[in-house]
Amino acid sequence: MKYRVALHRSEEGVCVWVPGLPGCVSQGETEEQALANIADAIREYLEVTMEQVAGAEIREVEVAA
Repeated sequence: MKYRVALHRSEEGVCVWVPGLPGCVSQGETEEQALANIADAIREYLEVTMEQVAGAEIREVEVAA
């Protein structure tokens, strides 16, 4: 699965977040490190989300652009 991420470079390194997953943010000293860190953060975010919806009825909704 692919997610779009936004990067912000500063003197401290690279901050990266996922606009489609509120609160899913990470950072790294380099872009490579930041992207690896956000991949881990996305996995953890999705695990928590699945725990939160355990037992709920799930549906998919298609949205046309």
